[in-house]
Amino acid sequence: MHGDPVQAFDKAFELAARLAEVMRHALAERDLTPSRAEVIYVLAREGAVMQRALAEALRCTPRHVTGLVDQLQDAGLVERRPHPDDRRATSVALTTKGAATARWITESRHTAASALLGDVPGDDLAAFVRVADLILRQIAP
Repeated sequence: MHGDPVQAFDKAFELAARLAEVMRHALAERDLTPSRAEVIYVLAREGAVMQRALAEALRCTPRHVTGLVDQLQDAGLVERRPHPDDRRATSVALTTKGAATARWITESRHTAASALLGDVPGDDLAAFVRVADLILRQIAP
């Protein structure tokens, strides 16, 4: 059985759009956007980081990160701290509320993955990951 690349591309696009919509809806219930959630996710994984490093991790401009951090700080999810080694720099860290939100994001990912993919045979999941990796390598910057 041979697949049609255009059909596969269309299915991948449909899947991405539907997953993005489900994610936006779930995050909106917590007054988050995908961008704000990504900041929380990076900080949970990396710990406190300088805003410049956060911009690099998110592949966006420092100015955009400043806005995201301002919004998250206003919501009580992150705080700015003086950098321990560079008095000119500021680092960003999760607050207790931010850490709880990061745990919710992680738990939600696991729950959604189990609900959507839990019944898919392991060989099919492995094939999906291999194909996704091939595609990602093709579009990587």
